[in-house]
Amino acid sequence: MSSEGGTKAIVAALSANLGIGATKFVAWALTGASSMLAEAIHSVVDSGNQVLLLVGKRKATRAADDTHPFGYARNRYYYAFLVAVMLFALGGLFSLFEAWEKWQDPEPIDSWVWVPLVVLAIGMVLEGASLRTAVREARAVRGSLGWFAYIRRSRSPEIPVILLEDTAALVGLTCAFFGISMTLITGDGIWDAIGTALIGVLLVAVAVILARETKSLIMGESVTPEDLALIRAAFAASPLTDVIHLRTMHLGPEDVMIAAKVGVAHGVSVDELAEHIDRAETLIRESVPTARLIFIEPDLRRSAAVGESPASASALPLPDEEPT
Repeated sequence: MSSEGGTKAIVAALSANLGIGATKFVAWALTGASSMLAEAIHSVVDSGNQVLLLVGKRKATRAADDTHPFGYARNRYYYAFLVAVMLFALGGLFSLFEAWEKWQDPEPIDSWVWVPLVVLAIGMVLEGASLRTAVREARAVRGSLGWFAYIRRSRSPEIPVILLEDTAALVGLTCAFFGISMTLITGDGIWDAIGTALIGVLLVAVAVILARETKSLIMGESVTPEDLALIRAAFAASPLTDVIHLRTMHLGPEDVMIAAKVGVAHGVSVDELAEHIDRAETLIRESVPTARLIFIEPDLRRSAAVGESPASASALPLPDEEPT
């Protein structure tokens, strides 16, 4: 679930947005259609977002130092959160403001009437190609998960962001096409305002979804249930089978920290204990390659209560409980 790559999808989306954004501004200048202005701003915001994602990926590669001993991998989450802020403030709110202005003073489109429809059709083709690239990259990492589940459970922000942005772009182009077409048919600029408002609502909704998901990543999410099962299986296959409690956290998409307290039997020597810990770490990293930092705290194996099996005693979930 912590996918590698995503750069190809980002570059494809950036290229599409730069190209279609310029033509949208030309179409708006020729026709004055507010839907075209909203879509042009949408493309500018999306282009800025893709630049932010690339910057985040680059900054995340900085080596750990004294100030950030766990590294800078969370830069990818921070810059993805900025994407949500830009979508909301520059994309969604601007479109809603433009829709309100157009609603107050609706104007028909009476010049170059074919230009916006042609531009929107070209935009759909380019955005569709960008979305296709993102879908291809997502299929390599999402496994059997549905698309919505993948976006929610992915620990890598780039591809889910591009998927949401490109989907929103296609829906937004459809809204603009609807608003402009109805304006041309009826001669009433109110339809243009409606199309612009729909684009604004769409962008605000996508921004809220992105902000919610990236906030969770910034706060520190655990590994996926699948990876957690692999980690527990690795402990079970090692000499350290008595896991008192286990904590995991993604420091970044490909950087997982694992902290575990394990019970050990009386009389185990330091040399044996070191070998046991090394064996457990090896098995964990073989099962979950993203496990970069592993901290294992040994403690004396707790005594089982009367009538209680050792297995059930070791499974107590209390995180702060100390073994006897």
